Amino acid sequence: MLLRDNPELVKRSQEARGESPDTVDAAVEADRARRAAITAFEELRAAQNAHGKKVAQAPKDEKAALVAEAKDLSERVKQAQHAVAAAEEASAEAFGALENIVIEGVPAGGEDDFVTLRTHGDVPAFGFEPRDHLELGEKLGAIDMERGTKVSGSRFYFLTGIGARLEIALMNLALDRALQAGFTPVIPPTLVRPEVMRGTGFLGKHAAEVYHLEDDDLYLVGTSEVPLAGYHMDEILDLSRGAKRYAGWSTCYRSEAGSYGKDTRGIIRVHQFNKLEMFVYTTPEQAEEEHLRLVAMQEGMLQDLGLSYRVIDVAAGDLGSSAARKYDVEAWVPTQNAYRELTSTSNCTTYQARRLDIRYRPEGGRTQPVATLNGTLATTRWIVALLETHQREDGSVTVPEVLRPFLGGLEVMEPIA
Repeated sequence: MLLRDNPELVKRSQEARGESPDTVDAAVEADRARRAAITAFEELRAAQNAHGKKVAQAPKDEKAALVAEAKDLSERVKQAQHAVAAAEEASAEAFGALENIVIEGVPAGGEDDFVTLRTHGDVPAFGFEPRDHLELGEKLGAIDMERGTKVSGSRFYFLTGIGARLEIALMNLALDRALQAGFTPVIPPTLVRPEVMRGTGFLGKHAAEVYHLEDDDLYLVGTSEVPLAGYHMDEILDLSRGAKRYAGWSTCYRSEAGSYGKDTRGIIRVHQFNKLEMFVYTTPEQAEEEHLRLVAMQEGMLQDLGLSYRVIDVAAGDLGSSAARKYDVEAWVPTQNAYRELTSTSNCTTYQARRLDIRYRPEGGRTQPVATLNGTLATTRWIVALLETHQREDGSVTVPEVLRPFLGGLEVMEPIA
């Protein structure tokens, strides 16, 4: 176990994330106490079994005293069993405070400490005052925030007419690309059990962002990464023919806890959206190469959609519990004069697989945890960058050529009368 063999490495990772190294010492001590409790219980059980044989073979005049000893041993075994349960619970809590070990080279720090790896495309320039995506969406009859709020509350919306068609076109384009790359399409459940949500790392410090149905003890997922990670829970996978790759198309839900006052206009930060998520199971040795492959697929989509973007190496403190490295691809949003995240792709190494017990068997070896990776290939938020980047002075929007086959050949989205 890495924690026992190299606690200093785990401490450095926690510190890079902005977490206290004391969490590592607490986990080491909890692990030691758990193993000591198990040893004490096993020794008492062995003594109880041996004593039971002694009682069975004892003469009558000695049995009464031996039976009394047996009762005392039985009580001590029960107490030791309770101690094991308590130690295991304490150990699980202490281990839960440890996040994935960051990969060497990941920048230390928080949200603002990312490193820009590259940019693509020129920032769009207009000979007129550009409209933001919501104004464009309303002119096109594509986005209806007012009725979304009326029906469901703030941060909800309707995509209507060309807006609904545009999202479906984006998702279908992404699905086609995923199929060409060997991904198996999946429409997963969007409610999952606590052990799946916990195993993927979403019930740590970001648990407040997750919707919970208390009566059923089920969680609404914020990404199909969660059910796709749980898909092979408690299984041994055959990776002899290569990685297992899935593309999950689902509705996603996020409470956006802590985002009061941020991005309240339009559909940048909302409670419900659709997403096509790539998810990969592979060997730990192939994980970093697979990570770059997912990023290349994301960049290919954004390039073909005519969007200007940058790729950033996310700092350790902004990775989330499960990622060991994360690359974000951020598109330029003209009216915000800023890059905004459109895709993330994370290498979770063996963190999720160890928690969900997903293994593979190397040739001639013992089973070991797989590596898992995830990355967005299309989502509702992309509409923001598409509308603003490709807008024209009259409020119409040019349809990127790659999307036209999915919109019946439509070349321009026109304002409605």
